[in-house]
Amino acid sequence: MPPTTEWILVDLGWQRLHLMHRSRILDTFPISTSARGAGERLGSEQTPRGRHRIHLAIGAGCPTNTVFVGRRPTGEVLTPELASQYPARDWILTRILWLTGLEPGLNRGGTLDTLRRYIYIHGCPDAEPMGVPRSHGCIRMRNHDILDLFERVGIGTLVEIKEEI
Repeated sequence: MPPTTEWILVDLGWQRLHLMHRSRILDTFPISTSARGAGERLGSEQTPRGRHRIHLAIGAGCPTNTVFVGRRPTGEVLTPELASQYPARDWILTRILWLTGLEPGLNRGGTLDTLRRYIYIHGCPDAEPMGVPRSHGCIRMRNHDILDLFERVGIGTLVEIKEEI
């Protein structure tokens, strides 16, 4: 895929997200993808592979550590006290880049649909490790990194998710 504008390359093997311009890496961020590996099936809690695009960019103007549920800010900002009240919660914080698949039969349509699986690139608690697969299918980033990325991409930005690059 020789893109002509900025695009995102997600490397599942190295747990890195690269912001690209054509074939040049502009920036690299550590990430955390699914603890269950790569896969496209609904309910698998795996990170989908292939070509995607950003369907919606959610959270502009919200403070860092804003808590989202159902893609809506709850009015809460994550604090250590709130985190200790809900230790098992899968926190979606700061910003959300909601992905939609572009490849019918791989990540678009039926039980393989990335959009219907609610797969995002999003912020998570700073205490969560990066570079280690631990998510429930989404692509987790540090809050300061998702803020940076959010300002540099937008709706329609291409996202390629690969097991190896």
